Amino acid sequence: MDKFQVTVQPQGRTFEVSEGETILDAALRQNVILPYGCRSGNCGTCQVKLQSGDFHYPHGDPPGLTDEKDAMLICQAVPTADLVIQARLLERAAEIEPRIMPCKVHSHEPLAHDVMRVMLKLPESQRLQFLAGQYLEFLLENGKRRAFSIANAPHDDAFIELHIRHVEGGTFTEFVFDSLKDRTVLRIEAPLGTFTLREESDRPMLFIAGGTGFAPIKGMLEHAFFSGIKRPMTLYWGVRSRRDLYLPDLPEEWMAENDNFSFIPVLSEPDADWSGRTGFVHDAVLQDIGNIPEYDVYMAGPPIMVTSASEAFEENGLSRDYMYSDAFEYAAPRGK
Repeated sequence: MDKFQVTVQPQGRTFEVSEGETILDAALRQNVILPYGCRSGNCGTCQVKLQSGDFHYPHGDPPGLTDEKDAMLICQAVPTADLVIQARLLERAAEIEPRIMPCKVHSHEPLAHDVMRVMLKLPESQRLQFLAGQYLEFLLENGKRRAFSIANAPHDDAFIELHIRHVEGGTFTEFVFDSLKDRTVLRIEAPLGTFTLREESDRPMLFIAGGTGFAPIKGMLEHAFFSGIKRPMTLYWGVRSRRDLYLPDLPEEWMAENDNFSFIPVLSEPDADWSGRTGFVHDAVLQDIGNIPEYDVYMAGPPIMVTSASEAFEENGLSRDYMYSDAFEYAAPRGK
């Protein structure tokens, strides 16, 4: 079987990819942690720049691919020759290996008309080691997987908290809303993803959530508060209407307890009595922040939100090196 070598620049790190294997699968197998998100080609988080070599997409061009010159999505790309890529290595996430483990539903409760909070419990004496912002995948009996962001911070790890939005026609989310019972045993693989805080930075932080994209950002913010990070932090949470702000009091509590944190909800289809911000969430950000190139920006939500925000921020001078995203499309699950 042929093997191909991939070199990651500028670090010069190398790893081997087996014939027919994706670059991302090979990298993770060898503990080389590159940015990735959905692993299904939808989100674009794993895009790198190809410097030399050849590859192909066995399942066709992935939807998350941009038209940027020499762009490649490593979660779908399979080498046909040795490659040199330009990408950012993440060393901290490399210290945590994903595990497959059983878990039990401790509790579940509706937070809104279409959002369920599910609390999972691992077997006694076990804890999940993870970084704030990472996600897990449920391993279903039919071989399919369903991915959800972890909503709690690593220090608060007695349970794993998930915010699951109901997807019309989605078999798994309809099971969660209609049939799930406490004490149900499920299997998960975790932790996954590289959407994590860059704690070594000294730049102010901007968090942008769309819908249940609030979940990983909640974990990040609670970790930042717990860790005593004093850099300015601002959260913009974009939803359709007031009822979609499914934990409306929590950001207000954070503001009361942390003088370096501020919160701005933005409604795209505002209620008649709404006097706050309206429209697209990234437009509200740009109306408020004139020096966005100076920020670290963390974005979580539907791909269209993350893509629109990223393009708008880049047009206003923010380098993509300071944009970190978890663009989820859980309605398009992957098998394995």
